[in-house]
Amino acid sequence: MTSIALGKKLLNNHVIRFVFSAGIGFLVDISAFYLFYHNLLTEKNYNILGFTIRNYTISFSISFFLGVLVNFLITRYFVFSESKLPPYKQFFRFISVAIIGYFANLAVLEFFIQRLHINPVIARPAAALSLFFLSYFIHKFFSFSLSLRHHASGTSNSTSN
Repeated sequence: MTSIALGKKLLNNHVIRFVFSAGIGFLVDISAFYLFYHNLLTEKNYNILGFTIRNYTISFSISFFLGVLVNFLITRYFVFSESKLPPYKQFFRFISVAIIGYFANLAVLEFFIQRLHINPVIARPAAALSLFFLSYFIHKFFSFSLSLRHHASGTSNSTSN
């Protein structure tokens, strides 16, 4: 198999494209986390509306949603472009999943930092990577409504809900 044919075959694979999309979102997330954690939010704690919030929690919140936005745009146009759902519905579903993912990531992040005493800069990517595969399947079947039948047949028809 030539390298061009292999390249085309890889680009036709949803999982490979999702890894690429998630990888770019991940780089945005982790880079923003590092920037906020080390350079912009230099105090250990912040008082916001009467609540004391750790700098890594604020850094995570901002970086996570920046990564989600980038990931949605790439995933919509590059990974699951054959989805027939309207873009606003895709975005609403994607954000709904992201909010659940946010709290799952936050729980894992807190566990790594508070219980295992892992440095936040190491704990953040570890938390994100631990939830990667679950994210792929949730977005495929919920956010972009691509059925198992669609995946097995390789057609471009998708369900409308």
